[in-house]
Order: sequence, then C-alpha cells, then structure tokens
Amino acid sequence: MRWISRRLAVFAAASMFMAGTAYAETKEINFGIISTESTQNLKQYWTPFLADLEKETGIKINPFFASDYAGIIEGMRFGKVQVAWYGNKAAMEAVDRAEGEVFAQSVDAEGNPGYWSLLVTNVDNANINTVDDVLKCDKSLSFGNGDPNSTSGFLVPSVFVFGAKSVDPKTCYKTVTNANHETNLMAVVNKQVDFATNNTENLRNFAKSHPDELKKIKEVWRSPLIPSDPIVWRRDLDQEAKDKILSFFMTYGRQGSVDQVKAARENLKKLNWAPFKPSSDAQLYPIRVLEISKAMNKVKADEALSQADKDAKIKELEAKKAEFEKLMAEVPQT
Repeated sequence: MRWISRRLAVFAAASMFMAGTAYAETKEINFGIISTESTQNLKQYWTPFLADLEKETGIKINPFFASDYAGIIEGMRFGKVQVAWYGNKAAMEAVDRAEGEVFAQSVDAEGNPGYWSLLVTNVDNANINTVDDVLKCDKSLSFGNGDPNSTSGFLVPSVFVFGAKSVDPKTCYKTVTNANHETNLMAVVNKQVDFATNNTENLRNFAKSHPDELKKIKEVWRSPLIPSDPIVWRRDLDQEAKDKILSFFMTYGRQGSVDQVKAARENLKKLNWAPFKPSSDAQLYPIRVLEISKAMNKVKADEALSQADKDAKIKELEAKKAEFEKLMAEVPQT
C-alpha cells in the first residue's frame, strides 16, 4: 500500500504540473467497453465515469461498443480504440495482437481481491447441483458457454472444469452456444440452456437489473480467484495523453473536495469498483499460465498426435509455464 501511496503522490504532482501545460496531440479517443451484457446496461454504468474522464483530461471520450470481445480487441488493433476495459484474457490478446499495454487495474467495491468464474443452472433443475453433474457427457444437456475471449466465461472453466476432466464440451453436450454473461443468465432463467458460465461480478449487475430473475439462478461451481479487470491503452498513444489519463485513473475517487470524491465513488460503485490501482502487463502472468494449461490439455486429448509428439509439445509448454510462474513469483505484492 505504501508503494501505491508513493505512486499517487507522483501522479498528483504530475497532475498539478500538467494543469498549466497545453496538449495539442490527442483531442479525442475511443474508449472500448467489452460486451459483458447489453449495450443499454453498459452505457448506464459507464456514462458518468467517462463524462468525468472527458472533463478532467480535456480529451473528448467516445464510448466504443462491439457485439463481442473480439470487436474491442480488433478495434484497438486497427487504431479505432485507444483505451479499453477488458477482462484479463481479452487484455492478453490486446497486448499480444493489438499494441495494448495494461496501466491500471480495477478494485472490487466490496473489498474482494478479485472475482470468481461460475457455473450456474436454473433452481428448478434438480439434476444439476454440483460440477460432477455437468460432466456426465451423455449429450443430454445444453450448455451456454461464454465469449471465447472471456476469462471467467470461457478460459477459466475450460481449464478448471473441462480440461481437468479431459472433457470436450462440443462432444459432451447436446448443444453448446457462446454468448455474453447477461444473455447466458437469461438463457438459464428461461430454461433455454441447462447450465451456463458466468461470474460473481456480473451476478451483482444482474441483481440490480433483474432482481426477480436472480432468484431463479443456482450456483453449481465456483473457480479459484481471478485477478480484477485491467484497463489498457495502445502503446503508441502519445505520452502527454497517457499522463493525463493515468493521473485521472489514479486520483479518481481519491482526490478533490468531499463532494467530488463522494460523487466519483458513486460512479465507480455503478461499475462495482472502488478507486483503481496502478498495474502493468505483469498482471496477465496468471492468465498466461492458464492459457498454457489449456493448450497442454488440448495436446493431451489430441488423438491425432503420437505419444512422442505429445511428449515433445508438453515439454515445450511446461517450460513456458515454468517461465511465467517464475515471473509471477517475482512480482511485488501490494
């Protein structure tokens, strides 16, 4: 925490310096918002926050929505998105393929150290109560999977549920569909799928927008902890714009008058967040380990590969996994 305080002091000083400095480079940016639920709901949560970002930085902020996570990643790749909120898996793709760089991390409003991936079903479904109940693989169940670039909706259950039991959902279930978190919850509520992926953060949003429907949802599995979501900018965003944006994120809900701090925290609460903390691409090391674990499970299940080829590929992946686990251990804890 002292490290964060020192960083905030630097950002505060930089903010006072920047107040008297003119910036001509970046006049406008598009801010990408991943499609965890309907655009209407996302606009409601994000509009007050983005309005304050625009006011404080003097940069026009345009919210940028897409029908799936890939749309935001590709938007950043082709320079149509300069800053974005991602889940960790999507952020990893943005860093690797779209010139992205993590600079801030969200903080849970209720003090949780992160969030959790879930498998959920309808409360009326008496045959599904545990994770073992969804792994029978008799093609009797319909499964609502998440966006392929979602951490909690796709990657985490792929590793900890299906990969752990060498289960391929495409051959295990009657049907498999991919959708955002809100759509999957409504599919469970309306019994259009037997079970679906989700996460604890989105369930909180669902409780606000669909309190009656929430009563129809039953949790059957919860993952290990997932790091809180990152905020990412393009590396080629000019430094002056980066300085202003970083200063805003690090001081929002922390500095200003009592009324300003209160209003900022209310806006963050709509996003289920408290004030941000600084971050970097190192935040993604645990997700890289998961992605490698997923690749290892895929190799093990590949019947087209000889045992010798499997062993060679597994050895290579284990070396990469060990490298990232070492890097994870070297990251300072705050």
